[in-house]
Amino acid sequence: MSERVCRECHRVVEGSVCICGSTSTSTDWAGYVIIIDPERSETAKKMNVNRAGKYALKVR
Repeated sequence: MSERVCRECHRVVEGSVCICGSTSTSTDWAGYVIIIDPERSETAKKMNVNRAGKYALKVR
């Protein structure tokens, strides 16, 4: 099964429902970043991420 990305929060998910509650996912995405410590990460702050995980940089 290919990885899907939530269109709302850009989190990479394995199913069709994201942890943010959204069911709007896409298989058309590019690039990703892994956030380990969102409280100290400048990248997480710029992306408005508050949970550790794998996030897509671009979702179509």
